[in-house]
Amino acid sequence: MSWKASLSRHLSVVRFFACPKSPASRGVIGWYSKNYEELKMLNPTMPLLLRCADNAMPAITTELSFDTSHLLKYMLQTNKFKSEERADAAKKYLGYLADDKLKKEYAVARWNSPGFDPMRPFLEEDMPDWKSDPKLKKDLARYIEIHEELENTWKTITSGPNDEFTRAENALLMCQRVDLWCAGESEVEAALKHLLNLGKECNDLEPDVPEHVEEFFPGADDWEN
Repeated sequence: MSWKASLSRHLSVVRFFACPKSPASRGVIGWYSKNYEELKMLNPTMPLLLRCADNAMPAITTELSFDTSHLLKYMLQTNKFKSEERADAAKKYLGYLADDKLKKEYAVARWNSPGFDPMRPFLEEDMPDWKSDPKLKKDLARYIEIHEELENTWKTITSGPNDEFTRAENALLMCQRVDLWCAGESEVEAALKHLLNLGKECNDLEPDVPEHVEEFFPGADDWEN
């Protein structure tokens, strides 16, 4: 029962699809019918939806917040890169994402020129030659260095032929769905546990509660104990 109680902490919604007339959907409909009340009692705010239609493929879907690191790791693990150059660029970019010191340096370097933000919207349209300004070039040297390195690395990652990168993005999104054609009830439960484990890795639905009071608002001046 413990894993069922944790569903709403890691998944925002669970959708079951089935065809009410097809024997191939009996596992999905049977498992949903037997477990709905318990799941709803343990997760009262999470939508648990059953969508039925003729000839529907039995399946379970959810919503996962994949980020760049998930995508690059997926492409490396499944050999989506057809070039060592792009694979090495992905590993390099993942190294940056895991380097908190470098990310902090990049964030701080952004503000090294008082009154100027190199990430301001439409900056390239308003000031296309801002990098040629001697003062800005000197103040933001470290920011420009890191930014251009990241930009060039990302261009290498996404430069694959035949929409290599886009196809990988779409393939990763399909990991939010598990098809269950002719699956038994035990297989339906295993599929839901699989999606739950992905939710633990990708979703952050629990609010971060501070360990101590961070804000203080004084009461009214005329308030008395």
